[in-house]
Amino acid sequence: MRIGHDRDRVGLNGPMAHTRMLTLDPSLPRTEPRGHGLRLTAWDAGSDADAQTWLRGHLDPDFRRWNTPLKLWSDLAGARESLRGRARDAADGRSASFRITDEDSGTALGHIGLGEISRQLKTARVGYWVLPEARGRGVATRALLLASRWAYAELGLHRLELGHAVGHDASCRVAERSGYRAEGTLREAMFEAGRHDAFRDVHLHARLATDEEPAPPGAR
Repeated sequence: MRIGHDRDRVGLNGPMAHTRMLTLDPSLPRTEPRGHGLRLTAWDAGSDADAQTWLRGHLDPDFRRWNTPLKLWSDLAGARESLRGRARDAADGRSASFRITDEDSGTALGHIGLGEISRQLKTARVGYWVLPEARGRGVATRALLLASRWAYAELGLHRLELGHAVGHDASCRVAERSGYRAEGTLREAMFEAGRHDAFRDVHLHARLATDEEPAPPGAR
C-alpha cells in the first residue's frame, strides 16, 4: 500500500476514524487517529491518570535502560511538567505526542510521538515506549504504523527517522516490521542510561512517504 500521497484520510483498517482535535499547529486543526485495534489520543497534562501513566512509563526499568530524557525527574510533579512541555511544543508545531490506548477499552498502553518536526524539510523523529503489561502484543509496531500514516497524511511529511541505542534489539525489530529501513550507525549520538556526561552509539532507521507500508501484526 502506498501512503505518501494519500490525502483522503483513508485509515489503516478502512476509513480513519477521528476523535478530538489536536492543537499541533495553531493555524490548522489536527485529528487523532485510530486503527489496528488502537486509538492514539493527545496526552492531557491536567489529567491525574495521564500524569500517573507518564510517570509509570518513565520509571520503568526497561525505559530507563534505553532512554535518557534531557531533564531527569522521578516524581508526579516532574511528570506533569514534562507533559506541559510536550503540550507547549505541540502548540508551536515542533512535536506531537500521543497516548497509545486500546481502541475498545481505552486502556493506556504506552506512548508514541513525533519530535523535531520540520515542515520546511518535511522530516521528523519518532519515539515510543510501551507499558510492561502491554508488551508482546505488537502494540509498538501497530502504533508506529498508525502514527507514520498520520504524519504523512496530516502533516505532509516525507521522511521519518527512528533512532535507538545499539543493542536495543526489540526496538530494532519494531522499526523493521514497520518499514523503517536500517541506514547505519551514528557514533555516540545518545546519552548513556541515566547520564548526561557519557554517550553511546545509535542505530538509525528511516521510512519515506513513498515507501510501501508493511502489513500490520494481528490487532489482538
